[in-house]
Amino acid sequence: MSKTLNETPNANRLHIGFFGKRNSGKSSLINAFTGQKVSIVSEVAGTTTDPVYKAMEINGIGACVLIDTAGFDDIGELGEIRVEKTKLAADKTDIAIIVFSSDNIDKELLWFERFKEKKTPVITVINKADILKNADSMSKVIEEKTAIKPIVTSAKTGFGIKELKEIVVRLAPSDFGSISITGDLCKEGDSVLLVMPQDIQAPMGRLILPQVQTIRDLLDKKCIVTSVTTDKLDNALDSLKKPPKLIITDSQVFKTVFEKKPKESMLTSFSVLFAAYKGDLPYYTEGAKAVDSLTENSKVLIAECCTHAPLKEDIGREKIPRMLRKRIGENLKIDMVSGTDYPEDLSKYDLIIQCGGCMFNRKYVLSRIQKAKAQNVPMTNYGVIIAHLTGILDKINTP
Repeated sequence: MSKTLNETPNANRLHIGFFGKRNSGKSSLINAFTGQKVSIVSEVAGTTTDPVYKAMEINGIGACVLIDTAGFDDIGELGEIRVEKTKLAADKTDIAIIVFSSDNIDKELLWFERFKEKKTPVITVINKADILKNADSMSKVIEEKTAIKPIVTSAKTGFGIKELKEIVVRLAPSDFGSISITGDLCKEGDSVLLVMPQDIQAPMGRLILPQVQTIRDLLDKKCIVTSVTTDKLDNALDSLKKPPKLIITDSQVFKTVFEKKPKESMLTSFSVLFAAYKGDLPYYTEGAKAVDSLTENSKVLIAECCTHAPLKEDIGREKIPRMLRKRIGENLKIDMVSGTDYPEDLSKYDLIIQCGGCMFNRKYVLSRIQKAKAQNVPMTNYGVIIAHLTGILDKINTP
């Protein structure tokens, strides 16, 4: 399915990151790669401070995000902060382009190993071919150390840019962006009922992103889609000639919908669908069981991707904490983080509860999961934990 620039959220785009030392020519290379002035270019080392994310539509690649990062050799107190931002960008990167511009390649090789550990495809590039005198010898050393033959480019003259694009296209997964949110739960002609409470948390005049993306997924499958608020669920079911094949609900009303759904209809939630679409559903399902062994001395981290202002009855800040404390005890310790504020040290937590992750790309959500696994901390997500706490996790359907 072809998607235009305006249709594809950044979280669903291929993320291509450019990494290297200060003044290695990353910004110039991005501008040459896109044929646009995406990044500010200067002879002054460290011009790029925070990562620059540019949504693009590139022929042969499709919808993507190009990331221009600060040099990973930045120094000083501010430099350390910039390097941390570069590491965060690396966690979001689907294809990494490491730019070499001198004989000293120790830092580049460390970052190459970092991406290798994350199983992120890497392209090595020797930039500034128009002024480098030792490109051939550099190329041999880099290939020897990485087993990847570098592309020699010149952002100034355009040399090697076409070859760079061709390799990016080859490395891009052929099925990227085509994975179905609803999986095999429904097919063409199936009736699907969406239960979407339009309460205080729903943005004025629009639907939240998981709902929009799920509706688009269902329409692409040519399903027959009916949308309803929770209070009109009975009316909706009565108006249908036969029970819907699938009901997708907001997790907050999981129990209500479960109790009212026809026995013939399958049931899932938007958050559970996104647990599979963006994360690791089996790991989340197993992680939810950890709640049964929590005590009032336990500590839980709730990680919200959005950075919206807290609202009354917010699912992450109020509803899930209330459900947990009702089950475990009022003294249960719960920390809340939002956006990209995700702790490096997770060892003090007994459970992590992640939101659906609609605002982040899958690569970044999986990087969070990997950190939890590496530190042996169980992890789940909003929809899965609510289903478990309401006793219906083994009765819902998953893609």
